[in-house]
Amino acid sequence: MTYFVTGATGFIGRFLVQSLLQQGKGRIYVLVRPRSLGKLDELREFWGKDSLKRVVPIKGDLGQPKLGVAKADLTMLKGKVKHFYHLGAVYDLNASAEAMEKANITGTKGALELAEAVNAGCFHLVSSIAAAGLYRGTFSEDMFEEAEELDHPYHRTKHDSEAMVRANGRIPFRVYRPGAVLGHSQTGFIDKIDGPYYFFKALQRLRESWPRWIPLVGIEGGYINVVPVDFVVDALVHLSHQPKLDGRCFHLTDPKVRRVGGLLNIFARAAHAPEMAFRLDPKVFAMVPEPVTQSVGRSKPIQNVFNQLLRDLQVPRSVLQFVNYPTRFDSTATQKILDKAKIRVPALEDYAWRLWDYWERHLDPDLSIDRSLKGAVKGKVVMITGGSSGIGEAAAIRIAEAGGKVIVVARDEEKLADVRMKITDAGGFVKTYSCDITEYAANDKLAKDVLKEFGHVDVLINNAGRSIRRSLALSYDRFHDFERTMQLNYFACVRLTMNLLPSMTARKDGHVINVSSIGVLTNAPRFSAYVSSKAALESFARCAASEFHDENVHFTIINMPLVRTPMIAPTKLYEEMPTIISPDEAADMIADAIIRKPQRIATRLGVISEIMHLVMPKMSEVVMNSAYRMFPDSAAALGKREGEEQRPATREAMIFASLMRGIHW
Repeated sequence: MTYFVTGATGFIGRFLVQSLLQQGKGRIYVLVRPRSLGKLDELREFWGKDSLKRVVPIKGDLGQPKLGVAKADLTMLKGKVKHFYHLGAVYDLNASAEAMEKANITGTKGALELAEAVNAGCFHLVSSIAAAGLYRGTFSEDMFEEAEELDHPYHRTKHDSEAMVRANGRIPFRVYRPGAVLGHSQTGFIDKIDGPYYFFKALQRLRESWPRWIPLVGIEGGYINVVPVDFVVDALVHLSHQPKLDGRCFHLTDPKVRRVGGLLNIFARAAHAPEMAFRLDPKVFAMVPEPVTQSVGRSKPIQNVFNQLLRDLQVPRSVLQFVNYPTRFDSTATQKILDKAKIRVPALEDYAWRLWDYWERHLDPDLSIDRSLKGAVKGKVVMITGGSSGIGEAAAIRIAEAGGKVIVVARDEEKLADVRMKITDAGGFVKTYSCDITEYAANDKLAKDVLKEFGHVDVLINNAGRSIRRSLALSYDRFHDFERTMQLNYFACVRLTMNLLPSMTARKDGHVINVSSIGVLTNAPRFSAYVSSKAALESFARCAASEFHDENVHFTIINMPLVRTPMIAPTKLYEEMPTIISPDEAADMIADAIIRKPQRIATRLGVISEIMHLVMPKMSEVVMNSAYRMFPDSAAALGKREGEEQRPATREAMIFASLMRGIHW
């Protein structure tokens, strides 16, 4: 038996050809655009060795009369084609109306012309349930003209192409309307993201940010009918070979009616994500007066927030109109035929995990994103203040190794020379500036000189800082500690940031990373001067981020845990704590900030501490007060001379510090 297939290189087509190869010994002619011949060669490996002889490419194009098939091929095919399968179409809801018109309407017209020219035995149109439009109620297989609301070009072109086949009057035909086609139920394979897959990213984000045991509130949504590709192909091949079925339409759909909310919960279970335990019926929102909904919908701030949410979740806006899809599909007649051949729709609950696994391993859009530091900084200008030692030095070396143009700012010329030598000896690019950024004139000159030489700064890392560990009881006569800490940790950073922001906004590109402290989240005792200065910098960054979001200038706060650097050397107590992180680990956090550009990076312990302070402030206060009494002030804070001993930390204190890794005590 001889077949002709359009769309053979598409998702359904590849499995259809595979199934037809198993039907007998006849040839399968497939329409292929000249530029898609390479894809056909790749598919031969999927189809097996038998395809080398039996699958014959016919050059053509959906946009041409008779699909652009050459006269010689028309002569060769005439009288040979028993079954003509037309799958060539656009199935992408985000495609333009012009593309849908060309493929779905013009393509179907050309396919009918070709089928007639070669005297095909039967024309099999793989249509879609979209041909029903937004029909409210149950759409049966003998319904067609009853379709409603065909405004979307996908619905309209599917309906019109089906009408063309029904009205041709020359060639016997059969029409097949598959539901939303999912991946293969046995392998999970699918070739692109479409339909329900657009919501997988949202489920993944929920899994990463929300405990599974906490129930969510969601929307029940409208009806959705999904079927795996293997069922569609098995049903299509069986029905197309059965006698006396010409002129009929077959719904290749799941008899089990599902709502969008229920479907998403099935995939949530497959993804180990939290489920929507409470789902609101869309009719609830119908109670809201229409003028109110229209006013909300037109609100620019709400539109901006909504658009950002869609971008974050990678959900096309066009998909949302199908969330409340009103149509159910009756496939009773088709199921009676398929039941005799034991062809049934597998339960989604049984194979959803395969679909999720395949998507996460092969189609997750984030897989194609370059998550390396090299991809984020290669060729870019990165300025680091306080870069002559500790965290700044480790970050500068890491960024230079990744190909960034590093600008290191610090006061000590000798230490800057050491950093410069380390980076240049390793083959990296570095430029150093000796500058006390607390001096406003020097701060301004630094920014001016850098912009003159480099033109711009892609990433500014405000790392320079001063820490003072001294209890308030020992600080009554040391107000200057608060002034000088604020001068460097807040005012100097803000000044430098504001000096560079105009060039960032002019380019519509920039990233400011502020190295803050875990102490802001834990409200660490003895660090009131240091923590308050970092808290001020955090507040500045959050406010600035709100102003510059649409300018593509990002702000990231890093609540850095305690790092073993020269800055903490005066506190001898820290020498006994093995749980302090290293500068290299701190550099990892900075690298992560550069790559992902999140609003905040913090350790889990820091986040838990902040939540505890918000939910149980008194309890948090008691814990921190206990720690305050547990750890002694340093010898320097007590005014002791160098060499004088201070009260050592107790064993209880050291155990406590080990449990609270990275918190300032």
